[in-house]
Amino acid sequence: MNKMKRRLFLKNTMVAAAGLTLARYDASPSVVKNNLPRWKGFNLLDLFSPVPPSAPGGGSRTTEDDFKWMADWGFDFVRIPMAYPRYLDFDRARDITIEEVYNFDQKVLEEVDNLVFMANKYNLHVSLNLHRGPGYCINAGFHEPFNLWKDEGAQDAFYAHWKMWAERYKTISADKLSFDLLNEPAYIEDMNDQYAKKGPVPGDIYRKVAEGAVKVIRAVNPDRLIVADGNSGGSNVIPELTDLNIAQSCRGYYPGLVSHYQASWVWKDPSQAPMPVWPGTIDGKYYGREQLEEFYKPWINLKDQGVGVHCGECGCYNKTPHNVFLAWFGDVIDILTNAGIGYALWNFRGDFGILDSGRADVEYTDWYGHKLDSKLLELLKKY
Repeated sequence: MNKMKRRLFLKNTMVAAAGLTLARYDASPSVVKNNLPRWKGFNLLDLFSPVPPSAPGGGSRTTEDDFKWMADWGFDFVRIPMAYPRYLDFDRARDITIEEVYNFDQKVLEEVDNLVFMANKYNLHVSLNLHRGPGYCINAGFHEPFNLWKDEGAQDAFYAHWKMWAERYKTISADKLSFDLLNEPAYIEDMNDQYAKKGPVPGDIYRKVAEGAVKVIRAVNPDRLIVADGNSGGSNVIPELTDLNIAQSCRGYYPGLVSHYQASWVWKDPSQAPMPVWPGTIDGKYYGREQLEEFYKPWINLKDQGVGVHCGECGCYNKTPHNVFLAWFGDVIDILTNAGIGYALWNFRGDFGILDSGRADVEYTDWYGHKLDSKLLELLKKY
C-alpha cells in the first residue's frame, strides 16, 4: 500500500470508538444476548506461515475478489492468523536471535495494511491474531529462541509486538478491527517439538501474559476490542480472564477425531486414524449432538455471564468423508447459532475451505476457475 493510499485508509476508518456499542445478536427471547456480534466468516492464511509466500510452504494470497465474494455471500468477518517471523526482517538461513524478534519489516506490515483495508472496504470486520507469538505456537515449524510461558524476554517481545500493532491501527474503530492475542494457548515445554505433550497453561501465567498485552494495547487505544483464545488449545473457558473486559474465543473442532481425521500435524501415522462417523462410535466412544452440547455448555454459560464469545476457528480437514463433515458441522453451527455465537471457518481457500479444498468426494461447482463446495456454502449461509 503506498503512502497516499495508507493515509486515505486511516482517514476513512477513523471513527470515534468512544461510546461504541457493538451489535448484539438475539437468537431467541430466552437466550441471553452475546456481548459480541454474531460474526460469520473465514480465516485468511496470507501470513499464517513463518516463511514468505515465495518460499516452499509459504502459502497463497487473498485477492480482492475473495473479499467481494465473501460479502456477496453474506459474510461479515475475517480473522488473520499471523506468524510473527513472517513480518520480521532477519537472516532466514539460520535460527532467529532474540534481538531480531524486534526487527519489523515495513514492506510486510504494509501487506497487512492492505488486507485490513480491503476487508473493511467490503464491510468485513477484521480480527488480527498472532497465530505464532514470540515464544509460542501450537504448531512446530519454526525454531523459537525462548518460551512465552517461562521467559520474561519472550513476554516482553510479545507485548512489544502488540504495542506495534496497537499504534499502527490506533485510529481504526472497534467495529472494524479487533485483536486476538494468541492462537490456541497450551503449555508446551519444548516449543520446537511438533508432537510435544500439550496441557493447559496455568491460569495465573495465562492471566499475566494476557493482562500485559491488554495493558499495552489499551494504553494506545482504550476502546480496542480484544479477544483471548480458550485454554488447552482453544477448548477451555479461561475463568482467570473474565474481569479483564475482553472477549473469549472457542473452537469448532470437537471431536478432533472428526475434524482432524488423518491430519499429518496431529497424527504421527495418519493411516492409524480411526474412520469418523456422525453420529456414532469412533475408537470405542460414542459422539453425537448431546456430546457437542455438553462441550459448548461452559462457553454458553460464559456468554450468559456477559463475556463476549466467538468461535474463531472451525471446520474439518479434507480427509474426513464429506457427508460426515456436513452432518457434524451442521450440528456445531446450529448449537453455536442458537446461543448467539458466531464463527470463522478455517479457511476460505484451502484444505478446510469452501474453495479449492481438494476433497476427493465432492462434486464441485466451477466458480471463476476455482472449485466451489456448494453444499458447504449453502450450509454456512443457512446460519
